[in-house]
Amino acid sequence: MLPFFLIYGTFNLFPALYSLLISFTKWNGVNEMTFMGFDNYIRLFTSDTMFRKALFNTVLFLVIGMPMQVITGLVLAVLLKDLHDKARSTFQLFNFLPYLTIPVSIGILFQILFDWKYGAVNMFLEGVQLIDEPVNWLGTAVGARAITILLAYWKYFGYMMVIFLAGLSTIPEELYEAADIDGARWKDKFFRIILPLLRPIITFVVTTSIMGGFQFFDEPKMLFSGSGKAALGGPDRSVLTVIMYFYNVTFERFEYGYGAAIAYGLFVIIFIVSLLSMRAMTRSDNG
Repeated sequence: MLPFFLIYGTFNLFPALYSLLISFTKWNGVNEMTFMGFDNYIRLFTSDTMFRKALFNTVLFLVIGMPMQVITGLVLAVLLKDLHDKARSTFQLFNFLPYLTIPVSIGILFQILFDWKYGAVNMFLEGVQLIDEPVNWLGTAVGARAITILLAYWKYFGYMMVIFLAGLSTIPEELYEAADIDGARWKDKFFRIILPLLRPIITFVVTTSIMGGFQFFDEPKMLFSGSGKAALGGPDRSVLTVIMYFYNVTFERFEYGYGAAIAYGLFVIIFIVSLLSMRAMTRSDNG
């Protein structure tokens, strides 16, 4: 077991502890570290308006996008469950492919699709005469947020569908047969058999989605990269996420101490929110 502990300590434990140490300092990676105590954390949670904006955007994407992804994934899994094996595999692969796509590619794809002048979406809408002139989807705060939520939804609902399909495969068929004998309708089987038995899977999906949602970075970063786009976070910082802000502070402004404080501040937020969500779902399950 020694090789594992050596690798884990070198590449996981030591960087984590060293980052915690850095979070209490002011350091640009070159000059000598200056110990700041809790000043970085006080600044983060009391006076940093940019962090508040990034946290608001991240929570907004999570609150709107995650329920859509979970519900769509669950409904699709239930609908695909009874299909023929080949048909189910085909639809499953089709819906799961976006999750396998590189995040950078997805960001660039949506950037091209919703481009103001040459985007395929505007060209299609003009072609069917639904709009008279191109819509600047990525040029307004509302449009930018809507496209970002759509991007995350399109990518992740297929992953949730696959997880729910795996959970549905563990439910005994005898329960469905007994329900049919008792004259149960589709909605009765859904709410009285499927949902209760899938509650551990739903808890897992929601918890991991919260963790992943707070780390949302690659797609919105690429969506607003390049010429003609806002430098950081789109119009009015409307798609600025916490990780995007962390990246800007740490690797573009070289404030390593404050960047480490952002990382650990986000860790505390994720831990608290995930713990509360797990307790809430466990309590409802027991109740």
